[in-house]
This record gives sequence, C-alpha cells and structure tokens, in this order.
Amino acid sequence: MDQLNADELMPQLPIQKREVNHDKYKPNLYNDHFQNYKRYNIPKAQLIIADIPYNIGKDAYGSNPSWYIGGDNANGESKLANTEFFDTDKDFRITEFLHFCSTMLMKEPKETGKAPCMIVFCAFEQQFELIEKARKYGLNRYINLVFRKNFSAQVLKANMRVVGNCEYAILLYRDKLPKFNNHGRMVFNCMDWQKDTETVKIHPTQKPVRLLENLIEIFTDKGDVVIDPCAGSGSTLKAAVQCDRQAYGFEIKKNFYKDAQAKMLTNIQKKLF
Repeated sequence: MDQLNADELMPQLPIQKREVNHDKYKPNLYNDHFQNYKRYNIPKAQLIIADIPYNIGKDAYGSNPSWYIGGDNANGESKLANTEFFDTDKDFRITEFLHFCSTMLMKEPKETGKAPCMIVFCAFEQQFELIEKARKYGLNRYINLVFRKNFSAQVLKANMRVVGNCEYAILLYRDKLPKFNNHGRMVFNCMDWQKDTETVKIHPTQKPVRLLENLIEIFTDKGDVVIDPCAGSGSTLKAAVQCDRQAYGFEIKKNFYKDAQAKMLTNIQKKLF
C-alpha cells in the first residue's frame, strides 16, 4: 500500500472546472428539527455528517476580532461581545442526536467494505462524551479526525504564542469498517483544512464545501445517501449533490434555512473529474 500524506490525499489544487448539474439528485433541506424526520420519509444513510453545537456559550466570539467594533479593541466592544452563536445551542441534546443517527444509518451489510458511518465535527472536549454515549446506541468504534489549518481565528490570543489552528471530528461506526474509497492509498487521520473561497459564507461555523466533498467521496459511492441533521448553511448538501449523492438535511433556524435555499443550494455544479 502506498503511503500518502494529507496533502496528497486532500490536495490544495486549483479550483476544478465544473458543469451545472440540474438533474438526477437535488438537495432536500427541511426547516425542521431532525427528531421530526418521520414526516419526510427519507431513506437511511450511508454517511451522516454533522457539525454539532460546541456549547461555548457567550464566549463564541471570545478570541475573534468580531468581539470589537471593526476588529480593533480601541473601538470598544461590538454587539457580538458576550453573545452566543445561536440561541438554540443550549437545547441541543447529544443523546437525541445519537439516537437519530443510529436509527437513520443503514444496517451493516453482510459483505465487508460497505458499512455506513458518521462524521461529527465537534469541540475537542466533546469527543470524549460522544465516544462514551455513542456506544449506548451501538456505535462501538471510532476514529479521531484532526483538520489542520494554516491560520487561526484566535487572533486576540496571539500574545499567548500558542493558539488553536485545528478543527476536530469523530468518525463513528458500529463494528465493521466503513466503506472506504482510498484507492489503495493510506489516509491519515490528520488532514489539511481546505479553505473555501468560492462558496458564499452564510453561517459562522460553515465547513468548506471542498473538504466535505473529499470526505463524502472517501466514505460513500455515487448514488449513496448523505444526511446532515444540523445542516446550517447547507454546505454538506451542496457537496453531496455535486458528488452525485442523495442529500438530506435539517435546519431549525429559519434565517439559515432561507439563506441556504436562496444562496447555497441554487448553484449546484457537478464535478467533471
């Protein structure tokens, strides 16, 4: 097996040429809580991707220049100081989330190399709770994922000399190893973050479409179902459809739902290669 580093697996390539794809698969985004999934008769997923609330409360902008007017502390605090990203974060329940995911993941097939999995973006501290509680829902195994950025949002802590530049996720699965399209190459669990300069930014914790596309292509095949229970900007759905996967998502905040429909999911383009 050839060994590849993260740069080779998830390269920082020039933006690929795309052709508009209006047929086959369309994103299905619902302005509803994922617990109400039975209303929509959606199929079970090969892959669930979610960026759950980090529960950082009123420190959401604590190390971000947005805390101050114009990003300068000489101007005083902005309206974002001492505020949360979302007023719904405190109502998020990990057990409810895991129950939904365990229910909506496909059953493990008899053949190897076809099992489903889920990827949960989370705060570093949340990984341990997710691992422990996931076992109660039959998600017995996990792989830690780290996404390494070449920048840090913690600019107001720069005088500390050590600042955070990583995003974290947990890949959870039942017992059999998940479907894995690595093309004979080694996939490292520490990958380079792929900045997204071509996609409109409509959500403060939005994940890059190109990064999501790479994850989707590794863990699913064309035609597979991808579900995002915390869809936010809809970037996961956009990435899935552009990779010729079926995409379903839930977003309870009406403003994000409307922006996702109007700005993110109106320009779906199919990858040429």
